[in-house]
Formats: sequence, structure tokens, C-alpha cells
Amino acid sequence: MSPAAGGSDARPSIDTFAAVAMVGLTFFWGLNQVAVKVSNVGYNPIFAVLLRSAIACVLVYLWCRYRRIPIFRRDGTLIAGIAAGVLFGAEFALIFLGLDFTTAARGALMVNTMPFWVLLGAHFMLGERMTLQKFAGLVLAFSGVALVFSDRLSLPDASAIWGDLMCLAAGILWAATTLVIKGSRLSGASAEKTLLYQLVVSAIIVVPFLPLAGPLLRDPTALATGSLLFQAVFIVAFTYVLWFWLMRRYPASALSNFAFLTPAFGVLCGGVLLNEPLSIRIFLALALVIAGLLVVNRPVRRTPPAP
Repeated sequence: MSPAAGGSDARPSIDTFAAVAMVGLTFFWGLNQVAVKVSNVGYNPIFAVLLRSAIACVLVYLWCRYRRIPIFRRDGTLIAGIAAGVLFGAEFALIFLGLDFTTAARGALMVNTMPFWVLLGAHFMLGERMTLQKFAGLVLAFSGVALVFSDRLSLPDASAIWGDLMCLAAGILWAATTLVIKGSRLSGASAEKTLLYQLVVSAIIVVPFLPLAGPLLRDPTALATGSLLFQAVFIVAFTYVLWFWLMRRYPASALSNFAFLTPAFGVLCGGVLLNEPLSIRIFLALALVIAGLLVVNRPVRRTPPAP
């Protein structure tokens, strides 16, 4: 399923297939926070990042060979690809480490502030002017973040604040990766090549940090191992490529309207599957983040020119 395949068959609007696919993707991306928590029980978080990237890298490479997608052609993307890979590796190292301390629900809210950091970065770095409407969405979202930090009932312990901060920093790095891709020649490269840059570089750069998270193996049960494989095989090697394919085939602005579902699913999965404490403040924070995303992604009405 090469993203390039949709280039000559682009759709002007979202159809039923795209809507169902986006609901499914956002559900699994929210569930991913739970999967990370489970795999951390069995594996050193940094080692889990390395294994996840390495396994997914092999699968995406085999997919490229099968579809004959060129990935070694010189196209001027090497420097940007390495930069995106470094940011991607640091992002997931922080997510995995952060979820060692905080809950999946709180982590999901922090990581999914990414669209708002992209909005800020695009304003200052890419010349995409921020409207009053988008600024209002930004204020709503970060009110939600402040509410999370003020909530003591959903804290597993005092050290969870450090996990929250690491997940928040991961959201910033995710946004930085997006800005690097948008502002470089990677924006014209195939999704598979862009993803491979991130997987290869991330697997390499985390190696020196392995000793910082303790022994490589903690309690590698079948559940922890299955959770890690779920992330590598399904989340990274399948859903990321599907996401890029949808981005090539459907309007990006319409797809982005589904972004609010990811933190919602993350909070709910954490509560249902891990029995995490969900206070009223967490739900209020979720509502504020969702409201911010809806405001940011709402099309701006333009006044028609006078006849």
C-alpha cells in the first residue's frame, strides 16, 4: 500500500472508508500508550524502543522491496532524514521512559499536544500565520494541560510529574519532526523512505542510553513481548504507512479533524484496560484538549469578495 499510489486518485473529501480508517487508527494510537506500559513491565524502555524500531525497519524495508519502492535513490533528503530520525528516536525514548512513571491516560494527553506545537512552530519557522481562531484553540488545549498537572487524584505517585514532563517533551519533539519533514525535501519523498530514515536512525541513537534505564530484561512475559511486537508490527509498520497513504489520498485538513479521538481513546483505554484512576479533572482536561483541536482544525470562513 504505497502512499504514492493515491497521487493520481486523490479524493476531494472524506468518504466512508477514510472515516472508518481514521477512527480505527486513532483508537490504536490511543491504545498504544497502554501497549507501551505493558511492554515496559518486561523490557528496559530504551531497549524496547530499539527493538521496536529495528523490527519495524525490517518489515518496512521488505515492503519496499516487494512493492519496488525506491529508497536508495539520491534525492537530497539525507540530512533532513537524519535530523528527523534523531528527533523521532528522542521522542519515543521520552515516551517509553515517561510511561514508566506516569499513567497511560496522562501520557496520552501530554503526547497529543503535538498539533499545537506544530501550530506554534509553523507560525515562527514556516511563515504559516496563526489566526485568532487557532490561537483560541491553543489557549483551550494548554488550559487542559495545566489542569492535568494540577490533578493529584490521578497521580500514581509524586514522581509521575516527571513522566508527564517527559511525555510533554515527546509531544514537542513529535511536532519538531513534523516541521522538519514539512520544511525539507522529505515532504516530497515517499512515506516509506521517510519512515525508514526515522526507524534506522532512532535504533542507532538510543544505544548509548541503554544503561540509563537498568537491565535490558525485566520480566519478559508473553504479554510484554506480544505488546512490543504489536507496536513494532502493527502500530509502526502498518498504521504509520496507512496514515501516510491516507494523507496522500484525502485532504489533510479533513483527516486532521479526527485528531481529537487519539487522546480520548488513550484516556479511556488507560482506565478500562489498566484500571488507572480517572478523576473529573482528567475528563475536563480531555474536553479542553478536544475543544482546542476542534477549534484549530475548524475551517476558517472567508468573506466572499464584493461583486
